Amino acid sequence: MNRSPKGGIERDMAGARKEKDLLARIKGKNFTAAIVGMGYVGLPLAMEYAGAGIPVIGIDIDGSKVRALRDGKSYIGDVPSEAVKRAVDAGLLTATTDYSAVGMADTVNICVPTPLRKTKDPDLSYIVGAMEHLLEYLHKDMLIVLESTTYPGTTQEVLGPMVEGKGFKVGKDIFLAFSPERVDPGNPKFTTKNIPKVVGGVTPACTKVAVALYSGVLENVHPVSTAAVAEMVKLLENTFRSVNIALVNEIALMSNRMGIDVWEVIDAAGTKPFGFMPFYPGPGIGGHCIPLDPFYLSWKAKQYGFESRFIELAGVVNGQMPHYTVEKVAEALNRSRKAVNGAKVLVLGVAYKKDISDVRESPALDILQLLTKKGAHLSYCDPYVPEVREAGMTLSASPFSAATLRKADCVVIVTNHAAFDYEMVAREAKVIVDTRNALKGRNGRKIVKL
Repeated sequence: MNRSPKGGIERDMAGARKEKDLLARIKGKNFTAAIVGMGYVGLPLAMEYAGAGIPVIGIDIDGSKVRALRDGKSYIGDVPSEAVKRAVDAGLLTATTDYSAVGMADTVNICVPTPLRKTKDPDLSYIVGAMEHLLEYLHKDMLIVLESTTYPGTTQEVLGPMVEGKGFKVGKDIFLAFSPERVDPGNPKFTTKNIPKVVGGVTPACTKVAVALYSGVLENVHPVSTAAVAEMVKLLENTFRSVNIALVNEIALMSNRMGIDVWEVIDAAGTKPFGFMPFYPGPGIGGHCIPLDPFYLSWKAKQYGFESRFIELAGVVNGQMPHYTVEKVAEALNRSRKAVNGAKVLVLGVAYKKDISDVRESPALDILQLLTKKGAHLSYCDPYVPEVREAGMTLSASPFSAATLRKADCVVIVTNHAAFDYEMVAREAKVIVDTRNALKGRNGRKIVKL
């Protein structure tokens, strides 16, 4: 396999296709994989292919990502640049913006975003757009696996007709399946390699081929009966988290009214060895999954005349937490006889979770905007996010230091990065709003907890 000047791959596949069928070639690791979308899902998966000795073509419309990969550089925290460089130098990883490279691949993973419209309806434009590009270069004996989170039925009802519209028979000419991504950025224990991989095909033959694909590179593959089941699995997982986070957020609001420390309550309840799983309150939910995925399920349920009350209510409760956090800021400033208007407010952490750089749907962005509307003078510290650009607002990160903490009238702990020295925060800050229990065990008039 040789790299072309464009960064694509040149390979004579005709003989290989005649020699063995797709399933046999996958099991023998005698195939080329392609991944559309080289983000938090696509790049780690590409590295697993390369690690198994399988040549992989990374396709992304973002030229900066393609250039970084060609230079052997990673832009994902969980993927070391050294590993990317080894794969590129070995000829196992090639990056391009050119969809024509798909014509040289045997398998394709679609790992593109699936956002919500402002109306909370699913936006499948990225999936459909990627598939439209792929259709130009499809060939017989090809496996296509959608990994982007979506509502049950998408793979069969949306992608299936697109494939068959080109004259291919799903399950015979083209194999089509769904496998939900389960990436947990910043989690060193569970990675793409060892997180169980759920797989469901449009037909039994599709499932069989997709299972063979993942079994060759991942540790644990769990087949299910249909693509729709696999699609529902992902939505259940994230709806489960959304609903339980909403429940504990509501308990936090309730406990606050009663003068009860909700963190102490959760710690005590967590001592029960059965029937309880601790969830923790916070300033809101973030990331690409939990704030969005439940609404994919709710939208689909409405087509069947089913009202998903838990999902809708959870969305309302979780959506109010940034507003509640700003109320806590006002309460904290009031203890110093200050108003929010004109106050210097320092936000610690703007990523949606600790120890990562991802700010997608981060509650910190809502909190910053709400505080801006109330006239606060804002600054933030985050070792992973050097700049925030959101809704016309541009902020650069301030250095985390005692001086930075002392300058602020109020410090708000939004993301509890391990890099922050919380002893220093407790010592130097005038007043603190702690939304993550980062100052656990510390109390006092200047500390306001969620």
